Amino acid sequence: MVPRASFARAARRTLHPQCSRTPNTRRTLASATSAGYSYETGEVNGIKFASRDIPGPTTQLALVARAGTRFQVYPGFAEGLEKFAFKSTHKRSSLRITREAELLGAELFAYHSRENLVIGAKFLREDLPYFTELLGEVISKTRFTRHELHEEVIRVIKLNQKSILANTDQMALNSAHAVAFHRGLGTALHPTSSVPITKYLHEQELETFSQAAYAKPNFAIVANGASHDDLGRWIGEFYNDSPATPPKDFPAIETKPSKYYGGEERIAHDGGNNMIIAFPGSGAYTGRHYKPEIAVLSSLLGGQSYIKWSPGFSLLARACAAQTQAHVSTRNISYSDAGLLTISMEGKASHIREASHAVVDILKAISGGDIEKDDIQKAIAKAKFRTLEAGQNIGTGLELTGAGLVQSGKPSNLDGIAEAIEGVTEDAVKKAAKTLLEGKATVSTVGDLFVLPFAEEIGLHV
Repeated sequence: MVPRASFARAARRTLHPQCSRTPNTRRTLASATSAGYSYETGEVNGIKFASRDIPGPTTQLALVARAGTRFQVYPGFAEGLEKFAFKSTHKRSSLRITREAELLGAELFAYHSRENLVIGAKFLREDLPYFTELLGEVISKTRFTRHELHEEVIRVIKLNQKSILANTDQMALNSAHAVAFHRGLGTALHPTSSVPITKYLHEQELETFSQAAYAKPNFAIVANGASHDDLGRWIGEFYNDSPATPPKDFPAIETKPSKYYGGEERIAHDGGNNMIIAFPGSGAYTGRHYKPEIAVLSSLLGGQSYIKWSPGFSLLARACAAQTQAHVSTRNISYSDAGLLTISMEGKASHIREASHAVVDILKAISGGDIEKDDIQKAIAKAKFRTLEAGQNIGTGLELTGAGLVQSGKPSNLDGIAEAIEGVTEDAVKKAAKTLLEGKATVSTVGDLFVLPFAEEIGLHV
């Protein structure tokens, strides 16, 4: 029987023969001093990239393209492009891609958010050349075949549509975005069952959209656990086929600024109860639309506890303690040029009704200055931790850094963001709450509409 170590070495020599023609790309583990938040950035042949050479034997590599649902030209295109990742290319079949990844012990992934499409891989550090080449092949040589589109891609999309019908939380969140932003960021993360995707989703148009999505100015490559010089060298070798500009005979990807509208939508559903109260929030900390006071306000409102055996310090956790069958949580969903501060309530309809009144009362109390200084300090500390944790998290950091490179040419600067959060004053939080209450709210309600309140009933302007 062939020893496993010998088999693995032979597999690697077969899968990336280019290593025999170039200097040894292996490198010892990075020193501990390099394991910070900062990414080292560069550009090769018009392609932006960033790397963080953290110590460890594994690497995570991702390609972040500005091709989420906000930027899709037709319904279902973002999800269609995601589902075609790692399918057959002009060089390899999908079976070969799968088998080669398995031989190297790697993991492949692809997902999309409202703004970004992310495809990537997790693998052993010495296999960087192979997977850098594979991602380049996916974006420039994928075969958009009719049978794969209809037999696999559309079939999976329709299964997702059925799952969304039973997910009242996802339904309420999609509704809140649609009411708040209309088009662009208001587009549902996944097409609903009422969207005629087969009317728009065709292999030729999807292939053309991929050429726009994967044009050099529209994506960036980010790696954790890789040498910056090695990453730049392999990008320069394997990404020569990426188009420098999007095709001119296809609708351009819309990049106009987001606009907040606000309003109310109510959807009857017997599978659960969800209510989302939302306001204009803070943009991502990689851009100029970041508002640290919103991050602090989100932590101050809270609702959910992160401390075992404790309801938490947040104002909503204390105010809604009697509504034991309503789960309340607050978060700021950030995007490149906008954000949505959401207060989500899920559970028994009558308890959600009571909790919704508490939400408005708490906001009024904050805007009026009826708040303890100690609570502000706790909220600042929590907001700082959550922001730094998101930046330190490898998966979250890859998308944020890639999106920052595409949008502004710069990765995130977490040190500066931490200082901005620490500088938030009590007056800034009061002013933020007052501004939210004076403007138009977004209220999306799903469930038992006989019990769940209207926005006007709880004192909100829509």
